[in-house]
Amino acid sequence: MTTDGSNSEMAEAVANVARRINATVEEGKDSLDLSNCKLISFPDGVFKVLRSVTENIRIISLADNEMKAISSKLFSTFTQLRELDLRGNVLTKLPDSVGEMEHLISINLAGNGFSIFPDKLTEIATLERINLEGNSITEIPLEKLSSMPALKWLNVKSNPLDSNTRSALQSPHSFDVLTTTES
Repeated sequence: MTTDGSNSEMAEAVANVARRINATVEEGKDSLDLSNCKLISFPDGVFKVLRSVTENIRIISLADNEMKAISSKLFSTFTQLRELDLRGNVLTKLPDSVGEMEHLISINLAGNGFSIFPDKLTEIATLERINLEGNSITEIPLEKLSSMPALKWLNVKSNPLDSNTRSALQSPHSFDVLTTTES
């Protein structure tokens, strides 16, 4: 059962989100910062409020929330997205629609619950930076990553990579790879 305390906290969290969204709209910002808002999912109402400015939004931060899943609507709505910060949530997968992003340059998925590398990321031609530090990934689709035209940087530190993957990562790649060195 929830106490009044957590209800007012919840109301405050909602008000906080509303304030940040309104600021984005009113100031014509190109970024939407909903980090640390206790969100369990991306609020559907956001799409309605931001309808007029979705084309302007280049950067979205949803870092340090409690999200278990990301709606595919996020990707189909914010088609001009360049950077997406989802670190510090409890995500285990991304919707397939992420592969349809045509401008995404950077995605931060550090500190989530991924045990399988989100393969659809390899379909994003513009993607330069993938941060998957601190997940539970054992294998990485290196061949697919190597054929990504823009990839410059991959962070897979603090993942339980299997020995095959670790040795494959030792050889030179067309992009920088950060891993935790085994002592």
